[in-house]
Amino acid sequence: MAGLRGTVYEAFCETVSAHATRDFLCIVPDTAARYGIEARTWSYAQAASEVERLRTSYVDAGIGLGHRVGLMLENRPAFFFHWLALNALGASVVPLNTEWRSSELEYLIGHAELVLAVVPEGRAAELSSAARTAQREMVVAAAADRDRVVAAADLSYFSLPAARRLRASFPDLKKPSIAGRLKADTESESETECALLYTSGTTGRPKGCVLPNEYFLKAGDWYLNIGGLAEIRRGVERLITPLPMTHMNAMAFSTMVMILSGGCIVPLDRFHPATWWDSVRVSGASIIHYLGVMPALLMGAPAAASDREHQVRFGFGAGVSARLHAPFEARFGFPLLEAWAMTETGAGGVVIANREPRKIGTACFGRAPAELDYRVVDDSGADVGVGQPGELLVRASGPESRQGYFREYLKQPEATAEAWGGGYFHTGDMVRVDEEGDFHFIDRKKNVIRRSGENISAVEVEGTLLLHPQVLSAGVAGVPDEIRGDEVMACIVLRDSAAADRARLAREIHSFCTERLAYYKAPGYIAFLDSLPLTPTEKIQRARLKELAVASVAAPDCVDLRAFKKRPVSA
Repeated sequence: MAGLRGTVYEAFCETVSAHATRDFLCIVPDTAARYGIEARTWSYAQAASEVERLRTSYVDAGIGLGHRVGLMLENRPAFFFHWLALNALGASVVPLNTEWRSSELEYLIGHAELVLAVVPEGRAAELSSAARTAQREMVVAAAADRDRVVAAADLSYFSLPAARRLRASFPDLKKPSIAGRLKADTESESETECALLYTSGTTGRPKGCVLPNEYFLKAGDWYLNIGGLAEIRRGVERLITPLPMTHMNAMAFSTMVMILSGGCIVPLDRFHPATWWDSVRVSGASIIHYLGVMPALLMGAPAAASDREHQVRFGFGAGVSARLHAPFEARFGFPLLEAWAMTETGAGGVVIANREPRKIGTACFGRAPAELDYRVVDDSGADVGVGQPGELLVRASGPESRQGYFREYLKQPEATAEAWGGGYFHTGDMVRVDEEGDFHFIDRKKNVIRRSGENISAVEVEGTLLLHPQVLSAGVAGVPDEIRGDEVMACIVLRDSAAADRARLAREIHSFCTERLAYYKAPGYIAFLDSLPLTPTEKIQRARLKELAVASVAAPDCVDLRAFKKRPVSA
C-alpha cells in the first residue's frame, strides 16, 4: 500500500469495490450458539451495507471526528461493523473488555472521555452507573436483545432517544476541538486516531495506547508482504482467531491483513479446545492465530486420525512451549510461526520466524528485519554480548524512528517519554541474540526469578511442567526466600483433581523437572489449585499469580520441596 495513506474504512471500501462477492466475515456454528446468533457469512458487499446503515445512524446522532466510542461487543460481527462505520466518520473506538467491572470501567470512561458506549442490554445499567461515578456525560446505547447488537442492521435503539440525549448533553459534539485531541487542519487521515487500546496494568492503572489509522494499515501491509512460510494468497485465505478484538493481534494484524488481501476473518468467541478443530474445519480456515496455552491444550487431547484433516497452512502466534513445538507440528502437519510484537510497537517493531531454519525448540522468534533497529542491554543500559540475556530495545530504522508504533500513552507524557528513553522503546522483554542474529525469548523482565544469582524464566519452567501427564496447567512465580532471594513456586492444576497423595505427586513432578532442567530451576514449592488466574486471552495474570504464590506458601497443603533441590554430584 503506497505511503500507507488513508483510513481503515477507506481500505475496506477499496476491497469492497474490487471483491464485493468475496467472503469478509464468517461466524461458525459453535461461536454462533455461544453468542445466541445465526451462523452465517457476510460478503464484502453485505458487510458494506451493514456498515453504511450504522454510519448513517451515527451521522444522525452527531458522532464525528475527535469522538471516542466504547464498544463492548466482544468478537461479534457487530464489532467489525461498528468499528468501520465509526472510522468512516473519523471517530475512534475503544474496545471494552466484558471482564471489566465497575472500578475499571469508571476509570476508563473518564480517562478516555467516552461520549458513547454500545453495549449489550444486560450491561447498560452498569455502564451508566460507572459513567455517573466518573462524572462523565456518556450515552449508553443498549441493544433490545442479544441478536440486535450482533445483527447491527441499524442503530434505531440509539439514534432516536439516545441521539437526542447525546445532542442535548453535547450541543457542540460535532466540533473536534472539544477534546483537543486531533489537529484536523494539519494531520492526514492516516494520522488521525483510529483506536485507543488499554494495556493491562500490573502495578498501576492500565495505559491507553493511542493508535492512528497508519498503525493499522502498516500492520496489515506488513503481514501481507512478509512472505516465506507466512505467504498470504490474495482473495484466498480464511483466518481463524480466538483472540479478542480488545487486543491488537486480532484487531490490527488478523483483521487488517484479511481486509487488505480480500480474505475472510473468522472470529471465535474464545478458545474452546473441545470444539476448536470442528470450527477450523467448518470455516475452511487456512491460517490460525494462537497463544502458547493453545498448542499445549490441543496436544493434551488423545491423538486422532482426523488430526490432519484441515486446510491450515500455518499458525501465527507466540509462546508455544519449546518442548511442544516440534511434536505439535509433526502431529498436526503445519508450522507454528513464532512472532514477537507489543501493542506499543505494532508492525513498526515486529519480528517473526517465518523462514527456515526456525530453530524449533529454542524459543526462537526470528531475526530482525532491515526495518528494525534494536539493542539488547543489561540493567545498566550497556549492550550485552552475543548469546547473553538482556532487555530488548527497539525502534524503526531510518529518520522516522516511531513509524508504525503507538503514538503515545494517553494523558501520560512522562510514561511515554520513559518508555522511549534514549530513543529506543523499552520492551521489558528479556531475550538473547545468537551468533546468526536470531532472537530467543527468555521471559518478561518482571517475570524472571532471581535465585542465588541465577536468572530463571517462569515460562521455561511452566513449559516443562506442562509435559507431565498429570499437569493440566501451571503458573510459576518467584516467592521470597531469606537465603536465596527468590525461590521457584509452581501453582498447578491437575488433570485428575481427585489425586490422593499430593505430597507424593509433588515430589514426582519435582523429579520430572530435575531430569529436564537445571536443578535450581525446579520448583521449591508446589501448590495444587482448582484454577489459575487467566486473562480473556487465556494468558496467566502474572500479578494475581504472584499474590496467590506468596499466599500459598503459607497454606498447610503447600508442598515444600526445597530440601530436594540439590546440586548434582559431578561424575
